[in-house]
Amino acid sequence: MAARPTWQGHLKLSLVSCPVALYTATTSANDVRFHLINPETHNRIRMVPTDPDAGPVERADLVKGYEVSKDEYVLFDDADFDKVKLESTKVISIDKFVNEAEIDRLYWADPFFVMPEKGAGIEAFVVIRDAMKKQGKVALGSLVLRGKERQLALEVRDKGLLAWTLRAHDEVRDAGDYFDDIPKVKADADMVEIATRIIGQKEADFDPTTFKDRYDDALKALIKSKTKGGKRLVEAPEPEDTNVIDLMAALRNSLKGSASPAKKTAKNSAKKPAAKAAAKKAPAKKPASRKKAA
Repeated sequence: MAARPTWQGHLKLSLVSCPVALYTATTSANDVRFHLINPETHNRIRMVPTDPDAGPVERADLVKGYEVSKDEYVLFDDADFDKVKLESTKVISIDKFVNEAEIDRLYWADPFFVMPEKGAGIEAFVVIRDAMKKQGKVALGSLVLRGKERQLALEVRDKGLLAWTLRAHDEVRDAGDYFDDIPKVKADADMVEIATRIIGQKEADFDPTTFKDRYDDALKALIKSKTKGGKRLVEAPEPEDTNVIDLMAALRNSLKGSASPAKKTAKNSAKKPAAKAAAKKAPAKKPASRKKAA
């Protein structure tokens, strides 16, 4: 496996444990990254740690400090952090099992693949995995990751396990602090009905392969264009806000525009003569149209 594990330790369920490794389930390798360049010299800028009094210093010689008051710090080195190591630094201990629906989606954070390490521990891993699959539950545990203890939600995924870090309760803001300010407005029943039909017309299967970062793609195209000295890219204007007065018209036009030819029925075909008749009456509306344009 090319990727390096993010974390290595043991997965423990009661008296059963096995060595496992966590691998980041997502990647940012395709993200567009920029460096700071001096436009005068075309040299890449290096960020050098600098002491205001002593000047440049080696990063390896630095220690961490916690600010207790203005310009006053308590210093910590590696030995200090070793003193507060928890069991979760090397062990994911499964504490309880819950239904997936009970976990608010606000708490789900980063996904990791949980892989068994090669050796005798694979059998114990399979036992834990199959038992979880049989119960159909999500396991909760904890581990220290990137210097912070995180709660984990583990679920069965194919032949392995998928672990999700869960945000702490104090990291999640109360939705009521924001949504309570939304004024109470009674929606028009006819508008809701049209919007519901639009949703029905746009119903589709979940296909993540269609998800594209258009801004990232535009940046790559711009990089390619500037590299080859090509033409300037087209700018995209922001859409205008929907006018409340024209909301019903916008909904009706959206309903017409989102209808696909495959969904047209014989009933729709029977209305074609009426559509032609309406088209013949169109010239009578031209004066009003010119007045509006003026």
